[in-house]
Amino acid sequence: MRVCRRVCGLHSVRILLSPSVAPRLCGRWISQLHRICSYSTSQEQAPRHSMLRHLTSKIKATGPISVAEYMREVLTNPVTGYYVKNDMLGADGDFITSPEISQIFGELFGIWCISEWMAAGKPKDLQLVEFGPGRGSLASDILRVFSQLKTVLSGAAISVHLVEVSPKLSQVQAQCLTGDQSQVSASENEPAYRTGTTSTGLPISWYRRVDDVPKGFSIFLAHEFVDALPVHKFQKTEKGWREVMVDIDPAAPDGVDKLRFVLLPSPSLASAALTQVDEKRQHVEVCPEGGIMVQQLANRIVEQGGAALIADYGHDGTKTDTFRGFRGHKLHDVLADPGAADLTADVDFSYLRRMAGDLVTCMGPVSQRVFLKNMGIDTRLQVLLRSCADQSTRAQLIQGYDMLMNPQKMGERFQFFALLNHRRLVTPEVGEGMKKRRGMAPLPVAGFSELGLK
Repeated sequence: MRVCRRVCGLHSVRILLSPSVAPRLCGRWISQLHRICSYSTSQEQAPRHSMLRHLTSKIKATGPISVAEYMREVLTNPVTGYYVKNDMLGADGDFITSPEISQIFGELFGIWCISEWMAAGKPKDLQLVEFGPGRGSLASDILRVFSQLKTVLSGAAISVHLVEVSPKLSQVQAQCLTGDQSQVSASENEPAYRTGTTSTGLPISWYRRVDDVPKGFSIFLAHEFVDALPVHKFQKTEKGWREVMVDIDPAAPDGVDKLRFVLLPSPSLASAALTQVDEKRQHVEVCPEGGIMVQQLANRIVEQGGAALIADYGHDGTKTDTFRGFRGHKLHDVLADPGAADLTADVDFSYLRRMAGDLVTCMGPVSQRVFLKNMGIDTRLQVLLRSCADQSTRAQLIQGYDMLMNPQKMGERFQFFALLNHRRLVTPEVGEGMKKRRGMAPLPVAGFSELGLK
């Protein structure tokens, strides 16, 4: 969870009347949350100032840039990107995620993975694929469940595959999941840039792209991942949709670089391609990379089998301006000191569903409170409380449960969305000829069992 999230509006949006250059389109308890990488103030400021200089130079050369390009540069620039250079998780970072709040969260993810593997007929190979694994806490909790239920998983060849662009975070994840049992690949041409063995004895690999993950039956997990992918922002005007861009603020004092939002006076390629004719909202955010990711997962689920679970802050096509920054667990101006804060926008699950099309069955989004209750979080909490005599640990369990389930905290703001193979929900026919009959009904989809299909 990114602590203290609020939806904040655009700041200083102006009409750009005469652009000279056409725009380019492109558990884990709180006490354990210590920073592994630290920097002095001077070390922190240098890359941030470098990022601002990089952005202003780009804008001077090519004209205003899209919000998507701004996010991409600030977060994943290979030299000065926020995710590449920083350890942003934990109490001393900019946000804390759900697996760090309570071990139960990750344990229920593990149960979901096993449930979908069983529903698929217990394939021989089971690949656990996680996007943006943070510190590795979620994967660690899932693998603990796999170890505890190894009799259920007996015969399955399990492997772990992490899609991570941050070299620093991959080191943190490797320490969490393997100890010292991992190594960086000798050649940059290898699909996996790091490999190793988990503490439970499973092979584990790190990749920069999902395309590099081996083919095979896979359970894909994306927890607080899609909300960090770049979004284009569009504003409806009397003349149609116009794209919101990032430009240099001419009103800034001499010698001071400052950025501002501007509105293009004419349609851009993105506004023509990414907006819907029947859109009722006045302002929309579209994440093309999220749509591409969903299409990739849908194709793999159809071809190799598996399922995907996406969990994130989001909505079902109802919100408008959700682009915001977080620094030190507080809201931060998205255009101020680029590279110093995390940037995020709520996931539009209606867009992801549209991008998945008819390839797969989509379920949700459903609130975290409903999903975890369906998964049995109340029963799991009671089991842990009965086996725990330490009052401090009991208090942490209860506090973590409240953070995850309380509608005023994460319970309603966090959403779950699944992609399933169409065969997953079909009752098979058994027998031949005149003796054909309907087989056993498919297992309910854990977490979504009380919902109709979307």
